[in-house]
Amino acid sequence: MSVLDRFDLTGKVAVVTGGSRGMGRSIVRAFAEQGADVVIASRKRENCEILATEIQDATGRRALGVACHVGRWPDCDALIDTTLREFGRIDILVNNAGMSPLYEDLAAVTEELYDKTLAVNLKGPFRQGVLAGTHRAAHDGGSIINVGTIGSLIASVHELPYACAKAGLNALTVGLAEAFAPNVRVNAILPGAFATDISKAWSEEMRSGAHIPMQRTAEPDEIVGAALYLASDASSYTSGASIRVDGGVTRKVGG
Repeated sequence: MSVLDRFDLTGKVAVVTGGSRGMGRSIVRAFAEQGADVVIASRKRENCEILATEIQDATGRRALGVACHVGRWPDCDALIDTTLREFGRIDILVNNAGMSPLYEDLAAVTEELYDKTLAVNLKGPFRQGVLAGTHRAAHDGGSIINVGTIGSLIASVHELPYACAKAGLNALTVGLAEAFAPNVRVNAILPGAFATDISKAWSEEMRSGAHIPMQRTAEPDEIVGAALYLASDASSYTSGASIRVDGGVTRKVGG
């Protein structure tokens, strides 16, 4: 097998939450281009189905759009069940869906905001990771990728509930890696500042990327290298790891 062959995903089925836009969209397209059939999940089914059609037309791979609110366990269960019913397997799960609500200050954080943030960023990935991991451990293995944030290591006062949830996701990554070893690999990607929809709410300083050693924010496609590595046989001896894709960030900004 050549080095490039190790990145081939032919015959694999990948589920990507938050897959209809931003980094999730880039991951979906990359996986399909590498031969995987893909399940695109987000809260808005129409957006998922539009992308699924685009993927099928562009790559010839099978693509399915599924509505799923990852903060609700019944939706998580239904996503896994639907994938197994339609494709018969799940080889790759990417827990990419996330949310970071704005608030005026820490005292203004409501219980509802806090609970919603943890539900989407941690509770859902826990449930989906357990279901997908249990399935793959009983078969011939697979890969789970949790998309977190560099903010889980360098937290800001302006996104603290989000950072807390994503720090939990880091712990989940290590725990699931042990739970489903040796056949299932579980790893995390910790992105820094990416120019996605969420960046529209950032300050001008953050959008400029001036605080980042590489002096810019990243484009969504720049997540693809890490995602393909972790999804494929190229990372056959990598598990429980967190890969930073953050431009070399060493400090928090704005808080």
